[in-house]
Amino acid sequence: MVDVILKKGKEKAVLQRHPWLFSGAIEKVKGKPANGDIVRLLNDKGDFMAYGFYNDQSRVALRLLEWNENTEVNEDWFRKKVAVAVASRSELLEDGSTNTCRLIFSEADYLPGLIVDKYADYLAVQVLTSGIENIMPVIIDELQKLLKPEGIFDKSDASSRAHEGLGTINQVLAGQHPPDVVKVLENGISYGINIAEGQKSGFYCDQRDNRHIVALHSKGKKVLDCFSYTGGFTLNSLQNGAIAVTSVDSSALAIETLKQNIELNNLDASKHTAIQSDVNKQLRVLREQGEKFDIVVLDPPKYAPSRSALNKASRAYKDLNRMGMLLLNSGGLLATFSCSGAMDIDAFKQVLAWAALDAGKEVQFIYQFCQPEDHPVRASFPEGEYLKGLLCRVL
Repeated sequence: MVDVILKKGKEKAVLQRHPWLFSGAIEKVKGKPANGDIVRLLNDKGDFMAYGFYNDQSRVALRLLEWNENTEVNEDWFRKKVAVAVASRSELLEDGSTNTCRLIFSEADYLPGLIVDKYADYLAVQVLTSGIENIMPVIIDELQKLLKPEGIFDKSDASSRAHEGLGTINQVLAGQHPPDVVKVLENGISYGINIAEGQKSGFYCDQRDNRHIVALHSKGKKVLDCFSYTGGFTLNSLQNGAIAVTSVDSSALAIETLKQNIELNNLDASKHTAIQSDVNKQLRVLREQGEKFDIVVLDPPKYAPSRSALNKASRAYKDLNRMGMLLLNSGGLLATFSCSGAMDIDAFKQVLAWAALDAGKEVQFIYQFCQPEDHPVRASFPEGEYLKGLLCRVL
């Protein structure tokens, strides 16, 4: 096994079991490991620190896996990590009201760069690191043994793979190709999921709890669901007695799937309006039309992929939320989210304070949203806490 030597004074994060080691912390590499190989990390005195995946093309040169020198990181090690992750989600699926969730969440489950989502009898995987790519045959075999899915589909089309020297993949890894529509249940509501063509791995199960919480406030209310995708907040609001819901998304496929999901759940389509449009433009149109809502949901894509983009992203979040506030009746609720890991909750609150000031509104934070239990945050890896949101009363 190749040894990688750590620069003097760079031990702190490793000792605290943070799973990332940046290339600038490496003094030298004794040998020529291939990208994705498992290497041994030593300090400047030659003492063992950890085992990890190596990649010289990535800023994160080592993805640390194991800190016990006597524990061999072999096929059995990876099988155990997969089994523990899958078992930890079993309670979520017990009562049958939900059959979709995230089974493996990358670093949080000690498998850096591996995402596995369950959609009824199908699994969608995303592989984001060269080390996981190397061990995928073992992981696929273990998933088949544990879950016996109808098929496992690889949705490794994220642009971040390029940082590891990897191309994009969209293919069947095992079993059958998923049908165009896979029907899943989340909190008793049915969704048609397009695994192969949908965004990310096909669905956003990280909003499962938050959709339910917003819906509890929706009875008798007029709701605007922005960046609605296939209708998570829309369907929950209609199911819980909203008198009218308007859904806005730029994707024609998402809007069409949303309409099909309304039919799938036997909901009243006359209470729903779907608009295919850029959300920021549509908010201005609705403002010009004098529209008002009791609840506005803002669930945009990631505006800040890195800390360097945070200032620009803050301005975008502020303008979006300002427009959302202007569309609310007095005392209405704004359910607003950020999935940018670079923006923490305190920064997000500050953005909303600025938006309220610009909109001439007073805002009360009445609930703080977060990601659900199948998206755990590892204590030594706070970067895994990417989804945050606030339920605001706007006066």
